[in-house]
Amino acid sequence: MFNAHGRFGKLAYVRSAGVSLITGTYINNEVHAMKRLILFWFALFALSALASCELRVDQPATSSVATPVEPVVTQVTPTITSEQVIRIGLVNEPADLLPYHSTPTDERITGPLTELIFPSPLIPVDFTLRATGVLTRLPDFANGDVVTTTVTVFRDELGQITDTPTDKTDEVTQVSITFHWNPALRWSDGTPVTAADSIFAYELAQQFDLGQAANSRLAMIERYEQVDEHTTRAVLRPDVTDPAYLTSFWLPLPRHALAGLDPQQVAQSEFSRRPIGYGPYMVDSFDGGSLELVRNPYYFGATPSFDRIIIAFRNDPQQLVELVRGGGLDLVFIEQPTPELLVQLMQRNDPELQISASPNTIWEHVDFNLDVPLLQDIRARRAIAYAINRPKLVEGLLGGKSNVLESWILPGQFGYPPLDQITRYSYNPDEARRLLDEAGLLDTDGDGWREYENLPIVLSLVTSANSPLREAVANQIMEDLAQVGIQVEVVPLPASELYAVDGPLYQRTFELALFGWIAGPHPRGWELWSCAGVPSEANNWTGNNFAGWCFFEANEAINTATTSLDPEEQRAAYLRQQQLFTQELPVLPLFQRIDTLIARQGLSGWQLDPTAPFTWNISEWRLDN
Repeated sequence: MFNAHGRFGKLAYVRSAGVSLITGTYINNEVHAMKRLILFWFALFALSALASCELRVDQPATSSVATPVEPVVTQVTPTITSEQVIRIGLVNEPADLLPYHSTPTDERITGPLTELIFPSPLIPVDFTLRATGVLTRLPDFANGDVVTTTVTVFRDELGQITDTPTDKTDEVTQVSITFHWNPALRWSDGTPVTAADSIFAYELAQQFDLGQAANSRLAMIERYEQVDEHTTRAVLRPDVTDPAYLTSFWLPLPRHALAGLDPQQVAQSEFSRRPIGYGPYMVDSFDGGSLELVRNPYYFGATPSFDRIIIAFRNDPQQLVELVRGGGLDLVFIEQPTPELLVQLMQRNDPELQISASPNTIWEHVDFNLDVPLLQDIRARRAIAYAINRPKLVEGLLGGKSNVLESWILPGQFGYPPLDQITRYSYNPDEARRLLDEAGLLDTDGDGWREYENLPIVLSLVTSANSPLREAVANQIMEDLAQVGIQVEVVPLPASELYAVDGPLYQRTFELALFGWIAGPHPRGWELWSCAGVPSEANNWTGNNFAGWCFFEANEAINTATTSLDPEEQRAAYLRQQQLFTQELPVLPLFQRIDTLIARQGLSGWQLDPTAPFTWNISEWRLDN
């Protein structure tokens, strides 16, 4: 499992993360080295006076006549060309434009841009992987590109697979996946993209940290090899049957441009901000506060709609909205706007703007530490679940644009359960009071606060600091639980402390914890819910089962769901695991965060998606000037 702060556990050796930790309401709270140049904004406001179509006049060429008898005047009509330009506003400026991202947080910031330069072979749209044309076909068992074989391995005294010969051997499954790269791919300098470029990225990842996802892929792969000029093959480690096998490819990097560069210098090189890609766009300029992309003349696909994309970075979402309203920008993307801004956007009914809001893959939740004696009583956990007004959270903080979550697998995600087959916790403070009374947690002195072992109950709720959304959620939880006689003390901590190896989550010293995970196209979940995923001294504080939930049947179910290659077997295992999860309630899911797109009138075709970067269908966008 990996999280947004670079914690890559040994447990991820066999099954890499299905969800990733997110630390604050605004991603920009996590990002360092943001450049904000005042001069750029003078230029941007000047730009707002221009139309999206720029007129360019070709100057007449100068010609000479060898032996003119008399002066000749040639009439030349200037050629007027229209350049289609779209102007986009973003809150966060990425540190680089590399297609490999250091953390899931970095991927959410950079992904919408790098997808235009280095399109992925597969893109998740509504939790389903779609081909982009970078591969000539999707690998599967039917076409022979996914193959399983039985191999003999050695096991050590602990039962782990080892390269060292031992007296104990075992027969296990090994999976190999073949990827056919499109021969039409060209780098933006005209050089053909080949399988060697994909192999180069794999070799680079072994010498230089390309980020958490790359590290997870390395841990899953035994070897990655070139089959021919446009074909590669990934061979997974023996006994690794991870559902993410389809993503075991390595996104090509231009060997001809980077082979002579010290791998440790890639992230600081000029290439990191002006890379050579193979997507529909390439970098024209990337200065502090702005990025300009232009068409890649060697792009293998259909000609993009826009000749130029101008990206403006501004850390104030409100000002970005005003720039759209004033005509300086065509579209703005804002992840999880403040409640105040969201209310303003939804209630203003501005005729100048088009507004769309949609749940994203970040889901907030409250973890119960099952080492705390009070919280070991399932009636106390269920009472807290009934007492928290989650519909009010969604309506008040998210404008009703998200979902109250009934389980940890999100709506639309593979394995999402039929709601009538799991335990659900609707807002019901009376039921909460009944359960607390039944558990013997009573208010014996009439002061309004229930007691446990003759002392008033005061639960500590840790969460990340500097997060307006989390602050609002924590305050409502405190108010809701007060209504049933439980006191809550909110403890906001810096992200660096909350998620540190010696912090309250990994050390499991908290009582209640409020934070979020980033879900992937496939739910995965082994690191979150398996017994082996409970951080402890024995496993060097790795894994992300912070609640400490170890339930035998649920552990078997999550193991099956994350190792089976049979989708129906996976689905059945996920259902059983969620039945047990919602019954035992080690974690209370709250809601999904939301993304917003604000566009000026005249821009059409854009579509928010919960899993894809907002630029995923930019080829379908049209701008009416």
